[in-house]
Amino acid sequence: MTHAYQEIYLSNAQAALGDAFDYAIRVCGVQGENFIKLFTVSSVSKRMENGEPAYLAGKSGIELAAQILAETTGMTEQPEQPERYARSCEYWIGWAVAYYQWYSGRKYSEIFEVFSFAELQKMYYTLHEADVSKFAGIADARIREHFAETNLKRIRTAYGCSQAELAKKSGVGLRSIQLYEQRQKDINKASAESLYKISKVLGCAMEDLLEK
Repeated sequence: MTHAYQEIYLSNAQAALGDAFDYAIRVCGVQGENFIKLFTVSSVSKRMENGEPAYLAGKSGIELAAQILAETTGMTEQPEQPERYARSCEYWIGWAVAYYQWYSGRKYSEIFEVFSFAELQKMYYTLHEADVSKFAGIADARIREHFAETNLKRIRTAYGCSQAELAKKSGVGLRSIQLYEQRQKDINKASAESLYKISKVLGCAMEDLLEK
């Protein structure tokens, strides 16, 4: 599996996002579900997904939270962070989700489309003392189930093209296209030529057709 960025930044990214969730929710008083929405539409989430070192390791969690709130709500006041003696549930949510985003390479918006804040709160009580890889395994299974439709089928359908039409226009065999969409044939192992032909017809990047 290709990770979102180099592993050397992972622990810092986890701590920063954990602190951002803790600070925004517990100190600034933002509702958990609302902060998730603000985070996913902010530039911070995109920059972390893109592996920008300044956002993975160059900013504190408070700085990340402050930027998210300033961008999305116009809030510029920064309440003082009281001394914290233990990791909160909110911290664990940000920390664990940051790990899964690195592990899977998925967008934060996709992760939070599957998991609500309330559900992550419930998971905290059974998983916060376990290795974070256990959370990643559960999250991966849930997200794969949720996004069961392949990228090829999703993009083809959105384009308004049938399998037969795509096969005719691209020159890629109809049976191959059917097998890719049924996950009986791994599109990640398709030839570059086939991917190029399909992507050219559908007006997307070759990478968009690949599965995580």
